[in-house]
Amino acid sequence: MNKPEYFVGIDIASTTFTSAIGVFGEKWQIVVKPETFENEYDHLEKYKTWLQAHGLMPSNCVICMEATGVYGEVLAHYLVVQHYPVAVEPPLKVRRAFKPAGSKSDPVDTRQIAEYAYRFWDELVMWAPREEILERVKTLLAAREQYVAERTGHHNALHALKRKVVRTDLVEQMHEKTIQELTGHIKELEAEISRLIHDDPDLKAMYDSLTSVPGVKLLLAAHMIVVLQSAPQPCTPKTLAAFVGICPYEHSSGTSIHFTPTSRHFGPPALRKLLFLASLSIAQHNQHFKTYYARKVLDGKPKKLVLNNIANKLLKVMVVVVRSKTKFNTEYRSVNPGLLKPALT
Repeated sequence: MNKPEYFVGIDIASTTFTSAIGVFGEKWQIVVKPETFENEYDHLEKYKTWLQAHGLMPSNCVICMEATGVYGEVLAHYLVVQHYPVAVEPPLKVRRAFKPAGSKSDPVDTRQIAEYAYRFWDELVMWAPREEILERVKTLLAAREQYVAERTGHHNALHALKRKVVRTDLVEQMHEKTIQELTGHIKELEAEISRLIHDDPDLKAMYDSLTSVPGVKLLLAAHMIVVLQSAPQPCTPKTLAAFVGICPYEHSSGTSIHFTPTSRHFGPPALRKLLFLASLSIAQHNQHFKTYYARKVLDGKPKKLVLNNIANKLLKVMVVVVRSKTKFNTEYRSVNPGLLKPALT
């Protein structure tokens, strides 16, 4: 993709969005001041007319916005359908590109997003909508997480009520009934997730490969399918570990600051939690990982560090089986390339 002539920044709100247009001549400058539009599908044609009125066509511009979930989804879909190149960037990444000085408002944010698109245009990944079935699976997984969190809250409240000296049967019964209803909803969601995956041949093939890996069941496989199908290609285990938030980073400076490398815990929390639970399970029940876990703990490694290592190994195996379109082979052993060459000679 050649460097575009115009760089458009969009700051998304729930009911409106603000857009500005920048260009680099002798220096970077905003040539069209920020203007606000209604964030409704029926009003998006007005925004397209505004772009065209200032000479912006799909061939000479790039449009950048921050990832704001459902608030920017309709606009991104509309612009892609109109063939405009759209980049949806993490808000934290945009914020870190600028010094935290001056006022903060929608027009200011819009100018910064446009400038960010100009400065990092060669790193922008163009956004594309997910397939309908993947979007449904993602929505079902998000709904399940919400119901699980609500059920946990009711469990905790019921546990506290049962420890009170003065008991209130009506409130306890209502909590118990709500817990039963939420449990039923969770089972329905899981059944629908499984049905959608099994009805699609490609997703079912990925699911069969993933669930052949020790510790990987329906929920972890479904989350991995959504992430792998949505991630920019090629998707390596290392980049995926960084995205999920289980990749340790060094934190040291000079001779006085030196912290133990830790993960930053950015990325999707549900997938990170499921990877931790899977690593905990196979560390207890899978003989290979059980031996590895015990050996590392005896060497003095922290238990959480060892479990994080297992999660990274698990992630690597899942990427490999999906990429190779094969099931996990329990007899497979990797060979150190450094040992292979002397053996051949």
